[in-house]
Amino acid sequence: MVHDPKQLERERPERLRVLWLSTLAFTLMFAVWLMFGVLGVPIRKEFGLTDVQLSWISAVALLNGSLWRLLAGILADRYGGRLVFTLMLFFTAIPAYLVSRVGSYEELLLYAFLVGFAGNSFSVGIAWNSAWFPKEQQGFALGVFGAGNVGASVTKFIGPALIASVPASGYLGGLIPGGWRFIPFLYAVLLVFMGFVLWFGTPRQDKRPGQGRPFLEMLRPLRYIRVWRFSLYYVVVFGAYVALSAWLPKYYVDVFGLPLHEAALLTALFIFPASLLRPVGGYLSDRLGARRVMYWTFGIILLASGVLMMPEGHIVLYTKAGTKEVMRFTMNVWLFTALVFLIGVGMGIGKAAVYKHIPTYFPKDVGAVGGLVGMLGALGGFFLPPLFAYAQAWTGLPQMTFFVLFVLTLLAFLWMHLTVLKLLQAEAQHLRNEFELKGDPR
Repeated sequence: MVHDPKQLERERPERLRVLWLSTLAFTLMFAVWLMFGVLGVPIRKEFGLTDVQLSWISAVALLNGSLWRLLAGILADRYGGRLVFTLMLFFTAIPAYLVSRVGSYEELLLYAFLVGFAGNSFSVGIAWNSAWFPKEQQGFALGVFGAGNVGASVTKFIGPALIASVPASGYLGGLIPGGWRFIPFLYAVLLVFMGFVLWFGTPRQDKRPGQGRPFLEMLRPLRYIRVWRFSLYYVVVFGAYVALSAWLPKYYVDVFGLPLHEAALLTALFIFPASLLRPVGGYLSDRLGARRVMYWTFGIILLASGVLMMPEGHIVLYTKAGTKEVMRFTMNVWLFTALVFLIGVGMGIGKAAVYKHIPTYFPKDVGAVGGLVGMLGALGGFFLPPLFAYAQAWTGLPQMTFFVLFVLTLLAFLWMHLTVLKLLQAEAQHLRNEFELKGDPR
């Protein structure tokens, strides 16, 4: 990264074009990646699937959106984000179209896996924008790009309306499919269009911080334990976000009996803060420090998920006068939505804080480190939906979804806090074994 003020000012229009167009492309790719959160309900009806079978459709898409993040980030550093991102848009259009033509559950699993490749665009955009922006602006820039996570809500808004309005037979004799199949067809067209916009709209002379560096040298930072710790943080703020984005529409339909369009809109109330507050998280991380922001993030998620995981019921007391029911607890849809919104706020701020760590510790290896963190974080999104389904099947309690989230967040919080304590002890060796406050006892 060049730090010459004059050159930075000259490059400002190009930097902004990279930021805004990559954010728009990422928003579309994220919408494609998570489209099964809404499409899953009509798909379940058409193919007669169980909840576990349905969960695997979203899970395999999330898996493929995780596996290639490390490689995609390295390729972006080496060959430039413009080339890599454009090729990813064109490639993803193919399986998106195939989803619209699927004829069986097995085919659907295969094409859902392939279309999940869209999720790997995140590490490309992170590496690309990090290369273009100076250090003091990276937190905010990466936060703006990461706000493309709001793409998870696109299908939530347009999906139910389009499914209802497009005839099941489609248009032009079925050339354009109808019903739920119209959504992936539309996304395939938009992906091709966005590929051309990105290629012709961004600077031809791209920045390639990894150009010429040996591949193994670019992987060297992955040996540091802090990289893996950052990855666990990202499982909480991103992997769980992705999993809940796909899981919540079904939760609203099954637990609260809401129609799909209302379930999708209420899910968007979780997605919006979890996406749009990412620039705020980047700004706060630039100003206050990423670790301070992460403490607030984990605290918010633990508080909200701690309430959401409580099963409905009451305590029965046996008294001389007979039994007495006390502390009755019932979760209504509005309290549930408010608490889920609060979790979204924590995740939105925390996602930017996690990635603020990376250019600070690894300024020359954002592609590799960011790719690994993104890969492991997104893998959390792969494992969590089946884990939600199995936990609910074992206990019969849908609230187990949030018990899983609570335990995961607690583990990440404890690891971070123990690390901070070790850092503080290392900075103040003379206080290492001091536990009593000395000085004025008042």
